[in-house]
Amino acid sequence: MAVPPRGPGVAFELKDAGCRYGRLDALVPTSLCIASGERVGLVGPSGSGKTTLLRLLNATVPPSSGGVSALGRQIDALSSRSLRSVRSRIATIPQHLGLVPNLRVWQNVAIGRIGQRGFAGTLKDLLFLSKDALGEIHELLDRVGIEEKLFARTSQLSGGQRQRVAVARALFQKPEAILADEPVSSVDPARAANLVALLNDLEKEHGLTLVISLHNLDLARKHLPRLIGLRSGQVRFDQETVSIEDRVFDDLYDLSGSEMLDDGGERK
Repeated sequence: MAVPPRGPGVAFELKDAGCRYGRLDALVPTSLCIASGERVGLVGPSGSGKTTLLRLLNATVPPSSGGVSALGRQIDALSSRSLRSVRSRIATIPQHLGLVPNLRVWQNVAIGRIGQRGFAGTLKDLLFLSKDALGEIHELLDRVGIEEKLFARTSQLSGGQRQRVAVARALFQKPEAILADEPVSSVDPARAANLVALLNDLEKEHGLTLVISLHNLDLARKHLPRLIGLRSGQVRFDQETVSIEDRVFDDLYDLSGSEMLDDGGERK
């Protein structure tokens, strides 16, 4: 049974929304609500549909069927301009972080406002950022623990430091929601736990909605009060974390022989 929306409003809603790539059902028609201010984890094997669900939520791919609303707006009813406005209020941390290695840290953070500033405005910021904006970026880097890296080349940072740059970039966007797609997949368990805890703290401080896809089930169960389990493009469960029995997770990850041979490359 789906967890009912909580809080003052609904951040995201799918109404029988599905997504197909050719003949492949990346996500079968699904209905769910995510309330404003919720912290939700997406779990499941590789190729289960977690990335596709995130792409539907941030309106980077349209549903093949059904409807999707984000931040109170029905996505398929929006003009291109209105759609860009909605996307600018949703920060996404992609799996490979999406940073530009040759830029300095402050420049990568400044890119977070490209949705509001446009290409020309962002290019101007990268060359002549205002003193106030640079001070704001420094404060954000201080909050995520790497303020001393303000002028460093991003290519010189460790994996954990690059993740924190991506978080600072998301916060510089001043979003209402953060969607994170496997943001801790490339670092050791200690740094992964630290980053998920940081995202949780930031969500509470800023009143954000947080939806995060995780392979690390232990982290998901420890930090996220609601989990949505996906497999083969289907939502297998959507429950409060404390109510999910171990056997439910065992069933979710009990792959058949053909599924074990599939590396998840066909279904995101």
